[in-house]
Amino acid sequence: MRTALIDRRDFLRAAGASFVAAMAPNAWADTLAADAVFATAFVKRDGGFGAAVLSEAGKILHTLDLPDRGHDVTFDPVSKRSVVFARQPGTFAVVFDHAGREPPLTIASIAGRHFFGHGVFSPDGALLYATENDFDNAAGVVGVYDARAKFNRVGEFPTYGMGPHELLLLGDGRTLAIANGGIETHPDFGRAELNIATMKPSYTLVDRVTGDLIEKHELPPALHQLSIRHMDRDQAGTVWFGCQYRGPATDRPGLVGRAARGKELELLEMPQDVLAGFRNYIGSVAANPAAGTVAVTSPEGNSLAVIDAASGRIVATKSLVEVCGLAPDGAAFMATTGAGEIVGGAGASRSEPDYVWDNHMLRIAAGGSKAA
Repeated sequence: MRTALIDRRDFLRAAGASFVAAMAPNAWADTLAADAVFATAFVKRDGGFGAAVLSEAGKILHTLDLPDRGHDVTFDPVSKRSVVFARQPGTFAVVFDHAGREPPLTIASIAGRHFFGHGVFSPDGALLYATENDFDNAAGVVGVYDARAKFNRVGEFPTYGMGPHELLLLGDGRTLAIANGGIETHPDFGRAELNIATMKPSYTLVDRVTGDLIEKHELPPALHQLSIRHMDRDQAGTVWFGCQYRGPATDRPGLVGRAARGKELELLEMPQDVLAGFRNYIGSVAANPAAGTVAVTSPEGNSLAVIDAASGRIVATKSLVEVCGLAPDGAAFMATTGAGEIVGGAGASRSEPDYVWDNHMLRIAAGGSKAA
């Protein structure tokens, strides 16, 4: 079935008025009064789409309408603005200001590109980098946007792989770590995966200033159907990644790994019951540097696992229906589910039955800095 890209004019008509109405001053006052806030995308059970800002108690502070399904949110601590990206093959991203100083701004992808749902700001907040699909050439690119000039697109460079998903800015402020899922898609065919037999995932390090490739790592040929998708960085600077397996359902490959500069990728050995519980699908990865832990979720397997970052040992597991969104919360993690649950680090749970929480969640600490 052929699915057309969202028309940019339709998007602008859909986004404008509802966003302005959603940015009520009292909502922003609630946000600024909170100790920390969490941002996430959602689908309403009545068919609407949006992004929400949650308090540490899991209370919905306010919501923003989106014209279609969102995916991940990134934050710039310099300007105090966030960007929510459309889920692939979406063609929009929305910038919103947590301090309420500026109205929301929409970014439309250029012709021949669509977003993959993730992005990151430069340390000075001047540039936004987003993973995108050059779909006619089946190549991944990073789109570069000038955050100080209404997010005009000013360039792009390759991800040196196909189907890029999440990207991280490493501690040097210059190197981007990119998860190339290895899967070819084209918006004419929706989310259909077109090259499962020949897919080739990779993990690349790219210089964000020059666009040059620094390192590229691939999994062994026998694991060429293990798509690298989501990542986070722990307190030691190690990048943890989660995978989604497109091979036989009876296989049990490692799904969680770690990457360090100059070293080959390492897949974590896990107890078979934990690994089987993931059903070959990791949906989100989040590190908690303060606790020295990393958590991963599987909405397919209704599973959450917490890993000790130093030893790689599983230290806790939890069963939650359609759990996916993750963010550090105190010494633990806050998680959201497709069943509308919001489970805090202290174990407290809220239920919002009208909301299907989406795959990812971002924690923004008091004062506007992101808690990694």
